[in-house]
Amino acid sequence: MSDLTERVRVHSIEVLSDDWYVLKKTTFDFLRRDGTWQRQSRETYDRGNGATILLYNRKQRTVILTQQFRYPAFVNGHRKLLIETPAGLLDELSPEEAIRRETAEETGYVIHEVQKIFEAFMSPGSVTEKLYFFIAEYDSVKRQQRGGGLVEDGEDIETIELDVEDALTRIASGEISDGKTIMLLQYAKLHLFA
Repeated sequence: MSDLTERVRVHSIEVLSDDWYVLKKTTFDFLRRDGTWQRQSRETYDRGNGATILLYNRKQRTVILTQQFRYPAFVNGHRKLLIETPAGLLDELSPEEAIRRETAEETGYVIHEVQKIFEAFMSPGSVTEKLYFFIAEYDSVKRQQRGGGLVEDGEDIETIELDVEDALTRIASGEISDGKTIMLLQYAKLHLFA
C-alpha cells in the first residue's frame, strides 16, 4: 500500500460544529490515478476512536449483549431499543483499558483478559472513528457490578444474555441491526462456536 500523504493537499478547514463532537468541512486537492489533481470538499465528524467487545461463554454457548435507546437510529425509523455489544469511546485510554471500563459500566462484568481481534473504520465516508474489536470469556456467577451505564451520560442500558444461535437468528430477522454487533457475532460463529 502506498502512502497518500503526497496525493492530498489541504486548502482549508472550516469548523461547522464543536458541540457534542467536532464537525469539519475540508477543501483539498486529491491526485487521481491518472495524474490529474481534483478539488474536493468533504465533511468529517470527529468523535474519537472507540472499542467494542463480545463477551461469550463457550460452555453455555451464550453471549452478553446490551439494549439501549439510540436517537440517530430512532430518527432513521428504528422504533425499538438497539441490541448491541458493549462499546464506548477511548477517552485518552488504551483500547484495552477503555473496553474494560465500558464493559463494567454497561454490563456489570469486570473482565481482565481481553483479546483484540481486529480494527475497523465503521463509516469512513464521513466519520473519523476507528473501532477496536475485542472478545473475552465471561462467567455468569462473576458479575460484580450493577451495570446499566452512566446516568450522567444519559445511558439507560439493559444487559441481556442470549444463546449464540438465538443471537445469530436475530441478525437474520433484523432484530439485531447494529454493524459492530453483527461483525462480532459472525466472528463468534466462525471462530468461537464453530
